[in-house]
Amino acid sequence: MHTTLIEATELQRLMASGPTPLVLDASFELGNPQAGKAQYAQEHIPDSLHADLDQDLSDHDQSPSAGRHPLPSREAFAARLVAWGLNPQQQVVVLDRQGANYCGRLWWMLKWCGHEAVAVLNGGLPAWKAAGGPVTAAPTPTPSPGRFVLGNSLVRALGTTELQQALGSPRQTVIDARATPRFRGEVEPLDPVAGHIPGALNRPFADNIGPDGRFKPAEQLKQEFLQLLGGRDPAGVVHQCGSGVSALPNLLAMEVAGLGRSALYPGSWSAWCNTPGTPRARG
Repeated sequence: MHTTLIEATELQRLMASGPTPLVLDASFELGNPQAGKAQYAQEHIPDSLHADLDQDLSDHDQSPSAGRHPLPSREAFAARLVAWGLNPQQQVVVLDRQGANYCGRLWWMLKWCGHEAVAVLNGGLPAWKAAGGPVTAAPTPTPSPGRFVLGNSLVRALGTTELQQALGSPRQTVIDARATPRFRGEVEPLDPVAGHIPGALNRPFADNIGPDGRFKPAEQLKQEFLQLLGGRDPAGVVHQCGSGVSALPNLLAMEVAGLGRSALYPGSWSAWCNTPGTPRARG
């Protein structure tokens, strides 16, 4: 079972030997919501399906205090997994073309619904192609419904109230995955208020990716996170970003580094800054 990362060559062997994994392509562009579908239509791993951040991984019929990309209910997402043909214990591989920014969210959501056998394709579609993996523009036929059954969550998600109650506690450390100028409050292109959660540490999600487009080696990731934490307990880490999407490469990287499966604040800054009474910091 692959539960964090899977290399392109490993996926090729898995697809050749069976049982067949479910491959989900979560390619997306925040500034152009139709781009991910177009990228998938142009070329994708044969028999893979497209998972759209807006349509499949979010529920926008919620108040602004839920954030810009609110999670759907676990029940609604489990129904989506059934429609994609997922069966119990089936290996799932998720990928994108954006440095695991969007497929990380999908990886986490599967575990949120109780499915542990899910891994991110290290390096995404570029790594797949570099390893000689085939691509196609042919549409994937609609799969037969799967037998997946919603299980207990395998991850920890915090709401705004829970996060705020522990603010300043040595038992909680918030890591913000946004670009440093946004974290400092120097710019804010997406949300109504600039700044960050008081006391948060900043690690832009792209810092987990090496020059080859793949996650850095586990030992390097471990040293970088331990240096960032400065003696704080990794078990107390809560990850956030702008809307609960780009925080996931940090969460995944900590797990790859052997530092455990830390918590996520799905609403992130977009929920925090839209909630009256929450403190904000700049600089």
